[in-house]
Amino acid sequence: MQADLVNAASSGAPIFRVRPSDPRLAHWLKGYPPSVFSERLYRSIELMERYSIDLAIDLLRRLDLMDQLGEWRSANELCQVLSFQQGFRFALGWILERLVETGCVEVRANGGTRSYYLRRAPWQPDLERLRAVGLNIDPANAASLDLLDHAASLYPAVASGEQSGDHSLFGPQGIPLWLKYFHNDNLTYAVNNWVSAILAADRLSTQPRLRILELGAGAGSASETLVRWFDQCGLLPQIERYLITEPNAFFRRRAQRELAKQYPGLALEWAALDLNLPWDAQGVASSEFNLVYAVNVLHVSKNLLFSLNQARSALTGDGWLVIGECLRPYVNQPIYPELMFQILESFTEVQTDPEIRPNPGFLTADHWRRAFTRAGFEHAEIAPDIDSIRQIYPHFFTGAICGQNTATTNDVR
Repeated sequence: MQADLVNAASSGAPIFRVRPSDPRLAHWLKGYPPSVFSERLYRSIELMERYSIDLAIDLLRRLDLMDQLGEWRSANELCQVLSFQQGFRFALGWILERLVETGCVEVRANGGTRSYYLRRAPWQPDLERLRAVGLNIDPANAASLDLLDHAASLYPAVASGEQSGDHSLFGPQGIPLWLKYFHNDNLTYAVNNWVSAILAADRLSTQPRLRILELGAGAGSASETLVRWFDQCGLLPQIERYLITEPNAFFRRRAQRELAKQYPGLALEWAALDLNLPWDAQGVASSEFNLVYAVNVLHVSKNLLFSLNQARSALTGDGWLVIGECLRPYVNQPIYPELMFQILESFTEVQTDPEIRPNPGFLTADHWRRAFTRAGFEHAEIAPDIDSIRQIYPHFFTGAICGQNTATTNDVR
């Protein structure tokens, strides 16, 4: 981990202590407002990484995994032994990979199967103290911490099949937590909105008129940031159509109410759109938009190439697809946001592909480049320079991917 782990004599738990960020990061992030990639954000992400590790330790005990790891077992084998739902194997694999980082669990790979063995009992989780540290770094971190806690509390019931992850996480208790998490006050999430908006404005800056289609807008935080940044760049007058889509009616109405109030003169339209069904049958005309835009959406498309090709069909001949995504720096690297999502059926029940999506969930930068290329996009790029950044800071999870529709066919490649 980037944060130092120093054994505390009293409990054996590592003390959370963060070294200053590498000065070289400033070179790769110089094109962004200082408030976006701040030291506060860096410290918050380090805290979330450590907090999720302590949650994984807590879940190791709550799921009765310790007694089963006295011999080498894969996540699939553990699900069978403990009578867990097979769909829970992805979440279980994430827990085990987090524990590998502690040195308490060993991992070995045999082909595509990863097996785990408990070397020693891990330390006692120190969640209360870590929460206090996180709130001291930034009070807005409460949104992420609360959602992490709530999701972790559901793991045993989801593992046993007593509850559905989607139903529980988006139930009455979960919805207020998601609204706070997907909010621009929560910098650990809002950074995705900013990176995406900045890249979109850069690619569309020379267009005399703008027609925008946004996918999966949720409660509208990404839409708000895009409009705000386009306004700062002087692009707002060029927007002649902005179609914002969100399949969840509650989120869509909330976003519509807030954005219409902030920008009453903007040509905003609202609709539902299912990524997994033909878009033209849902009112999205071919070759209509200069920009198709989405933040943290396309990784849950059931058939990624299908959705990418639908996006390309909706674009004009020189239009751009710009998406913001939580990026996995390296294959098999666990990252803290997954704890909140991987018990959702919509997150895990997707079509995999060895080249572009070997596992459900978040993709690496290389996976996204290959996916864009196979879908026929040209000039596929990722900002900021993830490949360079990850070499000095492996907890950088934010990126925006773009590609231009200059190909002549919409066939899947």
